[in-house]
Amino acid sequence: MTDGIQRRTLLRASLIGGGMGLGVLPEALAGGAAVNPALPLGTRDEAVLEALHDKKPLIKLSYRPPNYETPLAALRGPITANDAFFVRYHLAGLPDKASLDRNWALTIDGDAAAQKVKLSLADLQRLPQHEIAAVCQCSGNRRGLSNPHVAGVEWGVGAMGCAVWRGPRLKDVLALAGVQQEAKEIGLRGADEALMDATPAFIKSMPVDRAFAPSTIVALSMNGEALPIWNGYPVRLVVAGWTATYWLKHLTHLEIRRSKVDNFWMSTAYRVPTGMFPGSAFPTQDNDKTRPITDIVINSLATSHLGGEQVKGAGFTVSGLAWNNGAGIARVEISTDDGQNWKTATLGASLGDFAFRPWSKSLTAPPGPVTVRIRATSRDGSIQPEKAIFNGSGYHHNAIQALSLTAV
Repeated sequence: MTDGIQRRTLLRASLIGGGMGLGVLPEALAGGAAVNPALPLGTRDEAVLEALHDKKPLIKLSYRPPNYETPLAALRGPITANDAFFVRYHLAGLPDKASLDRNWALTIDGDAAAQKVKLSLADLQRLPQHEIAAVCQCSGNRRGLSNPHVAGVEWGVGAMGCAVWRGPRLKDVLALAGVQQEAKEIGLRGADEALMDATPAFIKSMPVDRAFAPSTIVALSMNGEALPIWNGYPVRLVVAGWTATYWLKHLTHLEIRRSKVDNFWMSTAYRVPTGMFPGSAFPTQDNDKTRPITDIVINSLATSHLGGEQVKGAGFTVSGLAWNNGAGIARVEISTDDGQNWKTATLGASLGDFAFRPWSKSLTAPPGPVTVRIRATSRDGSIQPEKAIFNGSGYHHNAIQALSLTAV
């Protein structure tokens, strides 16, 4: 790892902090209602609410590397609190804050860079700063709801969050090294490391045009505060509209390249069959059979109720969130008769096209079971499908939600 940043694991007391360990919380906080009942039985048995240092209790799906899901109750507003934001890592060797504070720097180089530069946090702070509210969503969000089930972290609905990110635009950062005309990709690497030599380093890339997009920033803050250590402190990449696999945490290296990155994480992982999903072109990585996952697809979620809850049939309100790749939300619709008729929900205030868009709908129902179906439509015409498009990695699960309630 560059710049002398030391390898750390989750077991280090410097990360866990002052007695705030990751032990199982009291029985009242065991997964229970916080865990989606549609998840695989094994996941439901093992998932518990645990509090990482500086985090509220999150749904633990794995410990090394740490993968912790945001409970539904923390997704009831358009902005997700820093201490409730989901945690996603591929590698278990995590940097500690003290080491980052001592040694962190961002190196920019590559065969299509005019010069090599090394930047401090102060250097980045001197550049023009920009803010954007944007959804950060794991490509495998809802993987645990896939039917049939597939391998991987068995996420429910909470491998996502929306924050206001602030920092310089990536294009302004890259300009300090000089981007030559031959540049095709920007290689991306952070400070997290593998614990075994056989595990490939988590190195990603993006096409130059996306790196130059005004919605791609090098975030120095999150919701007005320093990034949590679990979410990329001191600097992470924000690629608004694209899934979180490109949002490198603890960013330490940008490589301006004339050729594509050809490694496990680009050539094998995070790829879907060509033509299966819409998404931005990635000319150096697309081929006839597969292409990298890129854009977030249209989706929505009721956050006001858990499945199985009772509601007052004489009048109740269902509310939640809708989001997409930045095309913007055109409408959210609700059906209580298995999709025969749809009623338009009321959209809340927009924080920007890359952010969660709140929605709500007042309903009535006769006593007994009622299924509330929710679907969102983008301004570009994309609409949630009736069923998730199955793929072996469980990516892009965005089927219309069917929320089962009981009217009394």
